[in-house]
Amino acid sequence: RENFIHLCNPHLEKMREDILYHFALGTGTHDFPALFGDVKFVCVGGSPSRMKAFIAYIAEELGLGSPGCDYPNICAGTDRYAMYKVGPVLSVSHGMGIPSISIMLHELIKLLYHAKCSNITIIRIGTSGGIGLEPGSVVITRQSVDATFKPQLEQVVLGKTVIRSTNLDEQLAKELMQCSKEIGQFNTVIGNTMCTLDFYEGQGRLDGAICLYDEEEKLQYLKKAYDSGVRNIEMESSVFAAMCNLSGVKAAVVCVTLLNRLEGDQISSSHDVLVEYQQRPQKLVGYFIKKCLGKA
Repeated sequence: RENFIHLCNPHLEKMREDILYHFALGTGTHDFPALFGDVKFVCVGGSPSRMKAFIAYIAEELGLGSPGCDYPNICAGTDRYAMYKVGPVLSVSHGMGIPSISIMLHELIKLLYHAKCSNITIIRIGTSGGIGLEPGSVVITRQSVDATFKPQLEQVVLGKTVIRSTNLDEQLAKELMQCSKEIGQFNTVIGNTMCTLDFYEGQGRLDGAICLYDEEEKLQYLKKAYDSGVRNIEMESSVFAAMCNLSGVKAAVVCVTLLNRLEGDQISSSHDVLVEYQQRPQKLVGYFIKKCLGKA
């Protein structure tokens, strides 16, 4: 069964041309079905360099590239986001925080719609702060929750508060968990992910420029988060889940933990260790894509 992108915007049908400004792409200047019509997997992450590294990794895993091969940035006309493609896989950077990933997702979802893509799976791969987990653990998100542990995205539209669901595809999460078991290289759990509006106060850190609470209050809050099912904290999953839900896209969030927030606030692992940690979501999602394509 073909499952196409659902656009929740009737106004787009009336437009002669759709300019995806932050991608430097447009329906009047680019043939979207020819460029992107074969895409089945979209992986998004904060850093342009990380997403370029991912496309090189997946190209080699799928036998579609050679070591050292360069992959051009499809969005080279802008410095906002970077986009790379090999075979049925699209790799896109989204920057940091809800506003940045929201802008990217609006244009990415429209791109997939204009390209007439079907049966798309979108996975966010990234880093996070863990709660009660050893650094280097991978968390597959069950649902994204806000800073009060509610599974929702609260957004103001035309001056009115709109509440949107942040649940993610349960079956996809189970499939990714099974892939991690088959790989057997690192600890992986399914848990809730808390999505915050900033990196410091919003996540209860003690090391920001402003902090008006003490360590005991911080630990009480993080332990309350843990008891509610939260296993990691990041800054993009809520709007990612909400927008994928509204567009009828199967989606998952797979993040590695760089530290256990119950034990500290600053990331102290060496550069080499952090690089290896950051490769774990790539390995897991890469194996999942290979398995879906019958190449694992």
